[in-house]
Amino acid sequence: MRIVYVLTSLGMGGAERQVLALAGRMAARGHTVALIVLRPRLLDGLSTSLEVVHLDMRKTPISSIRGFAHAVAFLRSFRPDLLHGHNVHGNLLARLLRILHPAAPVVSTIHNVYEGGWPRMMAYRLTDPLCILSTAVCASAASRYVRLKAVPQRKCVVLTNGIDTAEFAPSLDRRASTREQMKAGNSFIWLTAGRIVPAKDYPNLLRAFAQTRAAATHAQLWIAGHATESDAASVRALAAQLGGYEAIRWLGLRQDMAALFDAADAFVLGSAWEGMPLALGEAMAMEKPAVATDVGGVRELMGTTGNLVPANDAPALAKAMLAVMQTPAAVRQAQGRVARQRIATNFSMEAKADEWESLYGSTFRDPMVRPLTR
Repeated sequence: MRIVYVLTSLGMGGAERQVLALAGRMAARGHTVALIVLRPRLLDGLSTSLEVVHLDMRKTPISSIRGFAHAVAFLRSFRPDLLHGHNVHGNLLARLLRILHPAAPVVSTIHNVYEGGWPRMMAYRLTDPLCILSTAVCASAASRYVRLKAVPQRKCVVLTNGIDTAEFAPSLDRRASTREQMKAGNSFIWLTAGRIVPAKDYPNLLRAFAQTRAAATHAQLWIAGHATESDAASVRALAAQLGGYEAIRWLGLRQDMAALFDAADAFVLGSAWEGMPLALGEAMAMEKPAVATDVGGVRELMGTTGNLVPANDAPALAKAMLAVMQTPAAVRQAQGRVARQRIATNFSMEAKADEWESLYGSTFRDPMVRPLTR
């Protein structure tokens, strides 16, 4: 099968990493794979050996028209059997491309419970006839988009994210060396990961950590995630106001997440909304106890293996963090092993690749799937 994945960028976000992981596995299974990326190439973006076509689309009509023409020309030479779009911009572009390349069915994947306001939901609704199937990374996202009539229920299925349990496997040696390099000492390290954007609600997390630190002075918070200068400045200013700033380490964009997970004692997520957060699944695979807000697909991912708290409730988040810190280390380690087993059993990347391959095949076996006519 010849598959083209369509996505917005190759930044270090969870959706982008998930797409590359899936595309790589499809290529390893003998499929011919390429990627269409709307935005220009990033200096600090993800790398891949797969064929990538950057459309260099920017927020101007001319660049959008040029990018669309570039994509059409590429599809005519590549001749895909399937277009698989991701996130709102990738999904909409894949659907529009089908107008000029009608032979290839389009599958759309929704990665978050919130991908924008009513104009985007209307765009999903209007372009739905160009799409054979929409998938969502969690049931909560699927139900919301169906409720908003952005996606018809009969064409929406849930196919969750996958975690590479070989890459994200705990190592005691790596833990010791990373903690030494990071000068962690005897501190209890809370790790969080994700871009500093409104969805992640870092103000909520910082308020919770300030309360945690006031009761447990050996706590540290490590924040791994990219931010624009303005976003970083506002969040750091809040941290300085709240107290305990010296116990927060701003790690920026990191490529060594497995080592950071090893060095940490627990993982925390204070998000306002989510899809199915990849970093949380990776933390579970690394046998880390986790505290997270009950948003999006978090509950579906964690099951009963972690601590769920309401969104935008810093005192509840702090209380759960302190409870984890007061749990004996042996008990935390046992809980971590249960969390990893849940990931291995239900969310392994290889198992998800099997599911995607089966879904791709079903699009051609379905008698309702027909090429568009011009």
